[in-house]
Amino acid sequence: MVSSARRIVILLSSVLLFSWIMIAQESPKGWTPEVMIKFKRVGGTAISPDGKWIAYTVSTPLMEGDKSEFLTQIWVVSDDGRSNTQYTYGEKSCTNPAFSPDGKSIAFLSSRGASGKNQVWRLKMTGGEAEEITNAKSGVNVFHWSSDSRKIAYTMNDPETEQEEKAKKEKRDMVVEDANLKFAHLYTVTVEKDPKGKRAVRRLTAGDFHVTSFDWSPDGSAIVFAHQITPSADVWLTTDISVVPSDSGAVKPLVRLKGSDDSPRYSTDGKWVAFESDHGDACWASASDLYVVPATGGEPRKLAETPDRNFGIIAWSSDGKAIYVNEADRTVNRVFSISVDDGKVAVATPGDGNYSGASLSANGHTLAFIHQKPETPPDVFAMDVKKREMKKLTDVHTDVPKLPLGRTEVIKWKSKDGREIEGLLTYPVNYVKGQKYPLVLNVHGGPAGVFTQTFTAAGSVYPLQAFAQQGYVILRPNPRGSSGYGADFRRANISDWGFGDFDDDQSGVDKVIEMGVAHPDSLVVCGWSYGGFMTSFTVTKTKRFKAASVGAGVTDLVSFTGTADIPSFLPSYFEGEYWDKIESYMKHSAVFNVKGVTTPTQVIHGLSDVRVPTSQGYEFYRALQRQGCPTEMIVYPRTPHGPQEPKFIQDIGERIIAWFNKHLGRNQTPK
Repeated sequence: MVSSARRIVILLSSVLLFSWIMIAQESPKGWTPEVMIKFKRVGGTAISPDGKWIAYTVSTPLMEGDKSEFLTQIWVVSDDGRSNTQYTYGEKSCTNPAFSPDGKSIAFLSSRGASGKNQVWRLKMTGGEAEEITNAKSGVNVFHWSSDSRKIAYTMNDPETEQEEKAKKEKRDMVVEDANLKFAHLYTVTVEKDPKGKRAVRRLTAGDFHVTSFDWSPDGSAIVFAHQITPSADVWLTTDISVVPSDSGAVKPLVRLKGSDDSPRYSTDGKWVAFESDHGDACWASASDLYVVPATGGEPRKLAETPDRNFGIIAWSSDGKAIYVNEADRTVNRVFSISVDDGKVAVATPGDGNYSGASLSANGHTLAFIHQKPETPPDVFAMDVKKREMKKLTDVHTDVPKLPLGRTEVIKWKSKDGREIEGLLTYPVNYVKGQKYPLVLNVHGGPAGVFTQTFTAAGSVYPLQAFAQQGYVILRPNPRGSSGYGADFRRANISDWGFGDFDDDQSGVDKVIEMGVAHPDSLVVCGWSYGGFMTSFTVTKTKRFKAASVGAGVTDLVSFTGTADIPSFLPSYFEGEYWDKIESYMKHSAVFNVKGVTTPTQVIHGLSDVRVPTSQGYEFYRALQRQGCPTEMIVYPRTPHGPQEPKFIQDIGERIIAWFNKHLGRNQTPK
């Protein structure tokens, strides 16, 4: 007979063996879109006034059953990283955390309430239930605390009138384009209730203008705000800056330069307002500079130009001597400080990687941000501003498998006309030097986008590490027209889409072939938006690629201009309307040059895309189909210009890999 102790040992051994088998079965063999989509997304930071606490967001994909969404919740980490606590829970996302100036509360946006609209909620740092502060009929767009923590200002789009609601119920809700616009306007609400249990709500602005951004004065007496003539994305050049008393009153203009004047920020002493402006240099390939203007009005003064002239304002320094901004610097997205007095621009976040979502403590001592590298997932960091010492505070991705990664490096090459181009090259997992691999040319959107040093195993429609796991090398070029290399470089593709930038991309492919890394007979190409344009145009110009995947691509410049929500976009890039330059528009359109295309081309598009309407994909797909070119088109319901549902993101990555493998004659599985 076996003793009881022996039976226990045998039983425990069996349990452990079963557990090991289950773990082995569940542990992924390598990177796939399914594995990568599970990576959590880490949102921007909000730092407490004293710099001791940093709020940030974590978005987790929900994909069970009928769920396909990212659920976002707010976390708070201490400046030493010892305390890291999830602050919000529930089935609705909570976003845009902001500490009250007294540091006692966090406000955030969520649709968790009865209205089902985004409202401002408050959660005390001492704990307890979150409290709904606003009851905005059409929901809150953005909000900011007053300096005394007693009020919150927010913008809300004009709600539907009773007549409009009635018409909708009766199916008489016809739409007249560019009429009955819903403008965003400013409101304030008191945080604490009055003795009757009510909160005082005050509307500050009204009229035919649309508020886009705003900031409280330090003394709480006024709000400075940017506004444009309509809510349309196409009228950004009409943006000006005005001021309104926070207890109601007349709106007074503050800045009316030519072009776009945007993103106003009060200095810490309230004497100045910083803002960004293109000063009438009107172009979608924008070049903006930082200005300051007396808060009481006067002549704006331009500060030093940033390297790329394409920045976002973060905050004033506590002493009012500098302004912090973020922008792309070649392949690094970093933070800069701009001196208000001597005009010097200094790098605040040295080193490689990607610095984003930055916030500055009120005392000016601590800068918080999200940092990541191609081989390092994003986490929250804090940096002592004077010492420039970074400290990692979180480890969000502990539950994600630690799999071997294909390494990424920055490479440079000369284009056909001698222009220096830069890009990111990701090698296959388990790369063997001297061996040649199939190459994916991945073109970014924009065209003023830029590839920076972000984590390469994050879920994406172009799952880089899944490509690398399949044995592909991936080139992500920053051709002329990209941001990060200065305004002149960003504008170097004006009236030249698909030609100079095409040479830049192809020269990069040639470079990787010359390096002995890519096999010249195993090339594929893909891209989204402008990257989709480049992909569709590329297959009309060369047959060197064995397969292509066009994502939300502009394929017909003429019809795009008439159907997109930004009809001024191409006239800006092509220096005239299509009816005046029809030959140029046709010359640069894939559909007018599609005859003879034989490259197997996949077309992917969202059915709710107003930026690049689905018809752009259909035009190219039908033209390929009618010529007998191997093609397929996949459309995704509910999907705008950028896919947002995790199931769709995963599916797109899987379909692209399958398309490439099929037409390269490969049958790869994760190694």
